[in-house]
Amino acid sequence: MKAAELNKLSVEELNAKLKELKGELFNLRFQHAINQLENPHKMVEVKKDIARVMTVLNQKNA
Repeated sequence: MKAAELNKLSVEELNAKLKELKGELFNLRFQHAINQLENPHKMVEVKKDIARVMTVLNQKNA
């Protein structure tokens, strides 16, 4: 997900996206713990997406 795409979203949509990404990260961590995760790099991508969403949220709240 690109930061430009995130800038177009409202604060409510960003909060929903953040909640969705955190849930996805939880599931990926669970899969990783029981050795069922096929693509470990997916965890890195989700963490970066969470950081991007949080950055845009902080910019909008400032």
